[in-house]
Amino acid sequence: MADTIFPPNLQETDALLSDLLQEVHHWEGTLSGGTKLGVGAEAVDSLFKTKVSFGNPRDRLIHLTEETFKNSGTELNDIYKQQMREQFDFYYMTISVDLHPERATRFWRLTCKLDFGPKGNHEPIIQSLFPSQQWSSMMSCGVGLEVGLDGNLAWNIGVDSSNLSQLLQSLPGQLQANVTNKDDFKAFLAVPVYQYELGHPDIITNGEGNSTCSWQIQDQELQKIGTAKFGIVFKVPKNTESIILQGTVWAEPDLNWLTADIRDVFANLSDHLKHLLKQKNEAASRFARGDAEEWELNLPKG
Repeated sequence: MADTIFPPNLQETDALLSDLLQEVHHWEGTLSGGTKLGVGAEAVDSLFKTKVSFGNPRDRLIHLTEETFKNSGTELNDIYKQQMREQFDFYYMTISVDLHPERATRFWRLTCKLDFGPKGNHEPIIQSLFPSQQWSSMMSCGVGLEVGLDGNLAWNIGVDSSNLSQLLQSLPGQLQANVTNKDDFKAFLAVPVYQYELGHPDIITNGEGNSTCSWQIQDQELQKIGTAKFGIVFKVPKNTESIILQGTVWAEPDLNWLTADIRDVFANLSDHLKHLLKQKNEAASRFARGDAEEWELNLPKG
């Protein structure tokens, strides 16, 4: 469940990295007699300076109506037509996350957690999320993708015709019908063209039917992700004018990379730091870079 994911305390991760930087710099200087940052301190410093940040969720917050789908050349499922007419307003949102690693910093897992409010009678309900594990191969294909929603609020992919056969070969059979030439794309365009060039990502997504959701993307090439785009369809009871969105995102460094660069001074570090670093990626969240935000979002109408 999404609520079993516990974000790190970002102030504590800053303090821990600051302590590590000071200790590594001190011992490298002691060994070399120099004052400039050594190899290990450079690695810690690059991790310390890496930024992970949210984009603005207002950028692509869209009211989904019957007209939205008619205008995109597709017919909305009767179930959702009835809900839109009688019970709920539906919305689409893109939340983007920027990961800008300094120098050769390496990461292995990115986690994004969103909590929609208010709770109670006007609590938002998450309808669907993108990407999920079944779409993981698209994040390593290296071709431009367009993501859309069809009349069943299911995700569809549009690609350039020259890349279509390549992408179809990487997808399980049940998803191949959801991929088409972007020139023949008949769906509400949720995410305009973008591309990823990861290795073999593993994605865990939770939250459909709830008001809290999360993504965890694990990949040894995670530092290449650049801007990650997450798509959310949610609904709120009619006459809801605004919602509160809380977001936390964090990227966990590959501690195998980090300990390799500080191996010359590892034995001299404080016991607390040595204990954490010896746990490898089980303790990587303690050194994470991240961002936490809260927004009040006025819901568009019409």
